[in-house]
Amino acid sequence: MTGETLTSSEYIKHHLQNLTFGQLPDGTWGIAHGAEQAKEMGFWALHLDTLGFSVGLGILFLGLFRLVARRATADVPGGLQNFVEWIVEFIDGTVRGSFTGRNPLVAPLALTIFIWVFLMNFMDLIAVDHLPSAAHATGIEFLKVVPTTDPNATFGMSLAVFALILYYSIKIKGIGGFLGELTLQPFGKWGLPINLFLEGVNLIAKPVSLALRLFGNMYAGEMIFILIAVMYGAGWLLGSFAGLLHLGWAIFHILIITLQAFIFMVLTVVYLDMAHQEHH
Repeated sequence: MTGETLTSSEYIKHHLQNLTFGQLPDGTWGIAHGAEQAKEMGFWALHLDTLGFSVGLGILFLGLFRLVARRATADVPGGLQNFVEWIVEFIDGTVRGSFTGRNPLVAPLALTIFIWVFLMNFMDLIAVDHLPSAAHATGIEFLKVVPTTDPNATFGMSLAVFALILYYSIKIKGIGGFLGELTLQPFGKWGLPINLFLEGVNLIAKPVSLALRLFGNMYAGEMIFILIAVMYGAGWLLGSFAGLLHLGWAIFHILIITLQAFIFMVLTVVYLDMAHQEHH
């Protein structure tokens, strides 16, 4: 992709490396030139590609839906309006079926999560070499185009959901009610240490499972695309077979990217519903 001769291992490592900005060993700030340099930058390093694509896709979502809302008509709606209305009705029906409380934030949050995560996942269907090759032509050495293959992005979203879970748990139940759930269930006051351990693990598992499920599925999908791309350079026979694999996996992956966005959204709604329920 770069005009250089790379081994299969080097090719895979190159495609899995983020465009990382942080403090270099000499004390200056700049772009990392390799995984080792990125690792030395530590916690405060920024993955510019993840931030750029995720924010850009979020702006695309907001701009598109705002455009449709401004041009919405009750007469004969166009195809785009029909599509957006279908998505909104689908999300609204899903929320009504999963959320028993009353909170005007939940449905818009569910819509935002579903569309945003879907768009980030959809980047996985772009051929693995196209955007990195275009970036390399402009002097950018590394570029990962699927934000959800970066655990920083998936944990960022899941921790935001976790913060909402804690906020509404305390707001609806009060500090005493929230602590009571952690310490008095399921075995009552005599099983307090066991209750705290079980409920604490259950609470912490929510953001961890949200983040790792999305990251794991998308990372595995991206890895398969990269491995198929490696096969193109192994002769015409394997290259032809790779073309069939690429088509088949891309078609199947459309289901995966949609399903993962839906699961992240539904679990968020379910967790928020649990946060709104009071136990007596």
